[in-house]
Amino acid sequence: MPHIVVEYTNNLKDETDISQLLKSLHGVLIDRSSIFPIGGIRSRAIELQTYYVADGTVEDAYVHVTFKIFSGRSKEVKEETCKALFEVVTDHFSDIFDRRSLALSMELVELNETGSFIINNIHQRYK
Repeated sequence: MPHIVVEYTNNLKDETDISQLLKSLHGVLIDRSSIFPIGGIRSRAIELQTYYVADGTVEDAYVHVTFKIFSGRSKEVKEETCKALFEVVTDHFSDIFDRRSLALSMELVELNETGSFIINNIHQRYK
């Protein structure tokens, strides 16, 4: 943990570099490696093929980011980190936002470690 999931409508794929967005989002968390260990950071992008936005206008697009972490971090850390992540998202899509209909959103999901099962030897590389 943490995990970042970026869902985006497929009508954006030719207008943006989603791999660069993921790299930039990782940078926010790597800059906070004392809070979010680098070896636990994961991200993925899901291109949505089937979706419906507003009244169904074909040009409408959206991006939704889910930021998943285990509970236990302060309200201030969560707010500051979410704000920094969302700034990356809004900056990344600013040109597209200026020329077409686009909704950007992000949510924080706090998970309980009970019921979560993880094995990860990547952390060893960062010790």
